[in-house]
Amino acid sequence: MVKLTDNEFLEFVQYMHKNYGIDLSKKRILIEGRLSNMIEKKGMSSFSQYLDNIKKNNKDEITVLINKLTTNYTYFYREENHFKYLKEVILPYEEKNNKTKILNIWSAGCSSGEEPYTLAMVIDDYFKFAGNQWKIQILATDISENVLTKAREGVYSGDAVKNLPESFKKRYFENINDKYQVVPDIKKHITFKVFNLMDPIIARNKYDVIFCRNVMIYFNAETKMNIVDKFYEANKAGGYLMIGHAETIQRNKSKYLYINPAIYKKEEYDR
Repeated sequence: MVKLTDNEFLEFVQYMHKNYGIDLSKKRILIEGRLSNMIEKKGMSSFSQYLDNIKKNNKDEITVLINKLTTNYTYFYREENHFKYLKEVILPYEEKNNKTKILNIWSAGCSSGEEPYTLAMVIDDYFKFAGNQWKIQILATDISENVLTKAREGVYSGDAVKNLPESFKKRYFENINDKYQVVPDIKKHITFKVFNLMDPIIARNKYDVIFCRNVMIYFNAETKMNIVDKFYEANKAGGYLMIGHAETIQRNKSKYLYINPAIYKKEEYDR
């Protein structure tokens, strides 16, 4: 088993925080436990040797590293109250006031796609036959190309869709060999893209709603607030930010207005 020295641990923590915002300062056992055998199988004798290889910007290696150190756990209709608020508050407001009939939504840290697909289904179900009058644009991003590959395929097990209403399963999936394939009419609303939240956010069309749930748990307080500030600038006036219920935003340090647990709103101005 390859051991992680004090200097290597410090270097690892600094590299991951600087480049990906991930705070591993209290995760020494996790780093060593999840990476040691893999490093040994690669024929490397130290964490330093492995990190040197990572620093060469080997994208495949970086993807494996991030997958090893983060948990891509998600499912359809996770934290259901967000989708309820979307259906009961946000969409009725947009239907009444959005003259352009364009909805821009960002699913940041979308993992294997359950969140953006749920969003597309909820919106489609709300507008029903009037949906073709609306342009629904959902950007779904993640730092991991591996999970995005699965997301683009849109194929899930029966267990993965068990929380969805039966009407959604029938309308929005094709059942193929006991797997559930998302139908093209839902897929067409979503663009999947690799994106690192540490990078600048360039929002040519600002977002009505940003979902970033159970992602910022990996960041320290300073990094989290920097990202929240960037989300604020990327939101439309009167737009919303949804975060995970295990996460909080320091209200005295953020411009967002607190609405409900894990739901925040940008101050309203004329659109």
